Amino acid sequence: MSAKSFGDYFKQCRIASGLTLRAFCERHKLDPGNLSKLERGILPPPESDSKIEEYATMLGLKKGSSFWYEFFDLAAAERGRIPKDLLSDDEVLGKLPVLFRTLRGAKVSDRHLDQLIERIRRA
Repeated sequence: MSAKSFGDYFKQCRIASGLTLRAFCERHKLDPGNLSKLERGILPPPESDSKIEEYATMLGLKKGSSFWYEFFDLAAAERGRIPKDLLSDDEVLGKLPVLFRTLRGAKVSDRHLDQLIERIRRA
């Protein structure tokens, strides 16, 4: 899946589960109007990680999987935050200013950004 937003990713996961918006909402006792707004980006991702975890579970995302982390990462990015699991890693936090300066300094191609991310992960 290649989603550009939390809502888009939510929708892709819901569709992959084989449920229409209404069927998903009926199954999980959600308001279809609000979920539609969330999927279309009219409503922002929830502030509460527990609510995001609840949604991830409803969507059948396996805790700790790449799909799980992407769901949380998209929510954090749209809220303008760094994912909480990264905030507890001092090594990662120490490298973030370099990443920010690099991104501000010049337009970075996707390939170079991927390489930079790999370097940060290995460091």
